[in-house]
Formats: sequence, structure tokens, C-alpha cells
Amino acid sequence: MDDLQLLREMRSDVGTPAQATLARGRNKLLGRIGAGADSGTMPDGGPRRRRVVARRVVLAAAAAAVLLGTLVAVDVVAPGGKPGATAEAAEVLNNAAAAAIKTSDPVVKPGQYLKVDTKAVYASSMTRAQGTTVSWLETQDGQVYVPADWSGEWVWNREARVPTTFFGKESKAEAQRYVASMNSGAGPQLEGVIRGKGGAFYDSPQQILGLPLLEAIKTLPREPRKLLDLIYEKTEGKGQTPESEALVTIADSLRTGVIPADLRAAMYKAAALIPGVIVADRQATLDGRKGVALGILWAEGKARQDIIVDPETGMMIGERNVSLAALDGIPANTAFGWTAVKISVVDSAP
Repeated sequence: MDDLQLLREMRSDVGTPAQATLARGRNKLLGRIGAGADSGTMPDGGPRRRRVVARRVVLAAAAAAVLLGTLVAVDVVAPGGKPGATAEAAEVLNNAAAAAIKTSDPVVKPGQYLKVDTKAVYASSMTRAQGTTVSWLETQDGQVYVPADWSGEWVWNREARVPTTFFGKESKAEAQRYVASMNSGAGPQLEGVIRGKGGAFYDSPQQILGLPLLEAIKTLPREPRKLLDLIYEKTEGKGQTPESEALVTIADSLRTGVIPADLRAAMYKAAALIPGVIVADRQATLDGRKGVALGILWAEGKARQDIIVDPETGMMIGERNVSLAALDGIPANTAFGWTAVKISVVDSAP
């Protein structure tokens, strides 16, 4: 399999506010590269783009490619008789679950909003007429305001898309042309303030694992093995492998910023049962915050998906995608997509 075919099979939905707040599907990284102009909307309401994500992801000032260290390998733990994450990763995730239970969720009073602030960097690619593909990194930050009454109007402020990092002159030229075409006014609104009753941006309701958001939060299993089995069932046939897709699904859910502590803890414990999950970086920094990066290899070992957790609070700081081999102009060992999420309670929305 050549690199172009590999990229086309990666995840590539957009990593702006998904499901409850960030655009779901976060990384079908470089998938559908070379397709025509963007069209339609994502399953969670965000516009579909030819974007390589990064859930999928962070600070405009740090948009330059970040070279990462080597992976940490340790013995594998086998909870319930089934191989799971490495012992080191399982310990981090189970500790994060315990911290999540001890950390109080924000209290949003009537008239207030839960603000989910996302800093994001994405990789985008363009296949040229002669068949070559070039890639670049761009930012698009955003803020989602969730009312105390979730059935009310949610507000999503989508900031401008700005190309920031280029991999050669051709990369820069294509990025400028692409962004100009996307900002021409054709297609769905990609910037500015967007509103949706009950969070239904672009007329698409918020969902987790195919369930309406509120129903999912109330009914998803809190027992880790049952939750992971359900994730495998709901994502069967998707992604590169069942294991990588399971971790992506957990990351997609957590980065909405609205998952309550008990379900957040269950998701961490479920991630500890996923074979292949490792500690990738104990000093990962996103948006000025440090945490532990837990990752899994995918794309035939040419890329890694990370979630980055604050072990003190059990909150997910963000996520990132890392190229472990050169992919259509993106250097090896580069964070080519990442997001960082902060939540707070505010008294008003745009």
C-alpha cells in the first residue's frame, strides 16, 4: 500500500466542535483527500470538509509541526483474561478515572452557559491535477456555549480558518487557493456565530454512539467492559482497526466537554481495556497545560492517535494525531492535528 492510498483510508472528518460541541468524526485523517469541493454536513452538524484532521489539535502560536519523542513500551495487562492496554497506560487511565470521580463537574445555573473553548490545529491536503498531494496545517478555534437547559439554544462561535504551517512552496500556494475558495461564501457557513436549538447545529442533533446526547449520557453503561463492548458494536467496520476506532470514539465523546464525571471515568476505564494503548508521552503539553498522552498505533503503524489527560483532575486536556512516517509531505514524527479543550461557566453567549 502506497502512502497516498494510506492517507485516503485515514480518518478525516473535522475536529471543530463535535457531537455535543466539537465536530464529531474528528480525524478521518486525510481521508477523501483529493475529493471535490466540500459538501454537505457532518453527522454531528459540522460541515464536511476535505480536511485531514487531527482531532480530533491546538494553539495557533504552536501551530508549527511538533516533533515527538519515542514511545514507552511496558508489559501488557490482561483484565478479565483479555489483553488490554499496557500496564503503565492502564495505571494512568484508572488513576484518571478515580480523579474524575473526585472532581466536581461545573454547576451551570439558569441563565448561564457551559463554555467549551477549543484551540485546534488541523492538517489539510489537496491532490493536484498531476496526481501529487500536498499538505499543510491550519487553525480554526471555536467556542460552544451550552445553556443550563440543554433543550434551549446552543451557540457556536467558529473563528476564521488560518493556514499556519507549510511543507514547501507548493503546499503554501495550494493552501492559499483552498482557503480562498472555502471563504468565498459558497456552501455551509464555516465561520461566525451559528445557533442550534438543543445543539442541533446545521440541523443535525448532538449524538454519541448513534444515540441522542441526553439519552446517551443517561443510558450508556458505566461498567467498563460493557461500555467498551458497546463501542466495538457501534463502530464495527469503521476506522483502521476496532481498537484504534474505539479510542477515537472515546476521545470524540470526551472532547465535547459535557460528559459527566461518572461516564468520563467509565470511558477511561474502558480505554484501559483496549489492546495496544500505551503511554506515549508523560510530559505532553497542549495549550500551555501538561498531561499524560496515551496513544494507539493505526494506519499500519504509520500514525498514532493520542488522548492527553490531566492525571490530577481526570479531565481530558485534548488529543492529537502524530505521523510516524512521512505522509504526503508531512514529515515523520510530526503532530499534524491536535485539539485542546477548556470548559468554564459564563453568564452570557454571543
